[in-house]
Amino acid sequence: MTRIVFLVPAEEEMLEAAQYYESQTRGLGHEFLGEVQRTVARIIENPRLGQIVREGIRRRLVPKFPFGILYRIDPDEIVIIAVMHLRRRPGYWADRV
Repeated sequence: MTRIVFLVPAEEEMLEAAQYYESQTRGLGHEFLGEVQRTVARIIENPRLGQIVREGIRRRLVPKFPFGILYRIDPDEIVIIAVMHLRRRPGYWADRV
């Protein structure tokens, strides 16, 4: 199985989004985390399916939520660079690569 590594900022933004959703509606934060987990599983199954957003960086959308997972494919692992809100600060993650 392919190893997944979340950069610390990516993990933090994922957890912050989950906390926000949970504060809005009970259970919604858990639903968000579940959708992120399923999206990561799809990335593992076929990492090259993600849309190329920059050389070496791909994106898969998180169903039901306005988020995308940005990642790169390394020889031994897939690195999650950002769990980004699609309507805020495009390109903020670029200094992480």
